Amino acid sequence: MKAAYYTGNQQFVVKETTPEPLYPGMVRLKVAYCGVCGTDVHIYHGKMDQRVRMPQVIGHEVSGEIAEIGAGVTGWKVGDRVAVRPLQPGIEDPSDNGQRHIGKNLKFIGIDTSGGMQAYWNVPAYTLHRLPDNLSLQLGALAEPLAVACHDVRMSQLKSGENAIIIGGGPIGLLIALVARNRGANILISEPNPTRLALCRSLAIPAVNPLDDDLTKKVETFTNGAMADVVFEVSGVAAGVQTMTQLVRARGRIVMVAIHSEPKTIDLFRFFWRELQLIGARVYEPEDFDEAIELAASGKLPLDQLVTQISPLDEIQRVFETIDNNPAGMKYLLKCAEL
Repeated sequence: MKAAYYTGNQQFVVKETTPEPLYPGMVRLKVAYCGVCGTDVHIYHGKMDQRVRMPQVIGHEVSGEIAEIGAGVTGWKVGDRVAVRPLQPGIEDPSDNGQRHIGKNLKFIGIDTSGGMQAYWNVPAYTLHRLPDNLSLQLGALAEPLAVACHDVRMSQLKSGENAIIIGGGPIGLLIALVARNRGANILISEPNPTRLALCRSLAIPAVNPLDDDLTKKVETFTNGAMADVVFEVSGVAAGVQTMTQLVRARGRIVMVAIHSEPKTIDLFRFFWRELQLIGARVYEPEDFDEAIELAASGKLPLDQLVTQISPLDEIQRVFETIDNNPAGMKYLLKCAEL
């Protein structure tokens, strides 16, 4: 079978290899599609070399079919169509407070262990979510990032009729906007990239370029002076952090979605003065995956318009180089095996 190995220095090697042994409690998937996540791009840039054991297959946004079932696995059969929730909780720590999806000993499958950018992939059976017959495997590969968005919106406690501002119109920001709109919220995206702005507007999502307009004033106009009930910080840049506290109303909620690996200046006075809430939101829980798959299958979200490019696994090097050269792109999918 073919597998793509990250070898460091922004290089992938695709080669023929033998599937890993199938241990009890595991299933072997024939991988249809594996999406490229922002985390995969961070790995490609060498920012996670201390965590990834090279050479390693990466990738975690996967759809496929069960090809083989390990000992002790029940409730599944060969040929079942699935998406993967790539979390391995590990031993629970007392500090986890029961939240095993963000536990101290959590391993992220596809980062800390072998990932889905290969023709066959062994995963624990408990990570599987069934895909309905009316959902294509192509869109099934979006279940993982859509589950992130469902989790972010759930953590925000967003209600129908509330005003939500999304800072950052990349794949996750746009998915958050679509989930929030589906819940009946009024949404506005802040995004400086013209191509992404055009995509938002083509999907009838109000969007503003913060480099051209005063975002605070735009939000004030958009909400008739009420300001935002919820702000999602998805940009990952200092400007987003500096702006987020200015956009929310009294007792508004700010959801931190982006990964800020370096400390940034935050206006803590605004939290005190306006009794704001800051909510962290990381990965997802099983119910978020269930919601994501149900939404994807419903046809209510224009997910097909978020797929920028589909390429064979052999072209993985070119795909990552294209992402570097086209920061306006959304979801890039690798076709790993023929189904």
